Amino acid sequence: KEGLERRWLTGLVGYHLRMAHLALYRDFAANMAEFDLTQKQLAALELIASNPGASQVDIANALSMDRATMMGMVKRLMARGFIERRSSAIDRRRHEMRLSALGQQVLGRVHGIIDRHEKDFCSVLSEAERLELIRMLRRLYERPAT
Repeated sequence: KEGLERRWLTGLVGYHLRMAHLALYRDFAANMAEFDLTQKQLAALELIASNPGASQVDIANALSMDRATMMGMVKRLMARGFIERRSSAIDRRRHEMRLSALGQQVLGRVHGIIDRHEKDFCSVLSEAERLELIRMLRRLYERPAT
């Protein structure tokens, strides 16, 4: 709420990351309302499109998701007709994924919307600041675990 004192919180990086994420998520959700896609679902579709034949485990690892959560998301995306999954010819235990024709069509439409969403959301930053923010955020999440 507006009137709450936040002195201690305002010095925490995590607080600001969370607040920025919430603002970004709200804007993303509003832009994706027509497609009913979450950020992770969109990321999964993009990874599958860029890596046809990737396994569920590959995609889950790339998104830092556990296998059970990934399986649920794959089932939802399959039910909507966005992806196809089949056993690998090389290893029957491995499930390879590809975008369906509908998935390709949806992803193509979504790219333009997401480009506008990113541009609008980041309009308070210069291009150099936007790139620097990405660079700094990557440093935080790619740092070695302690």
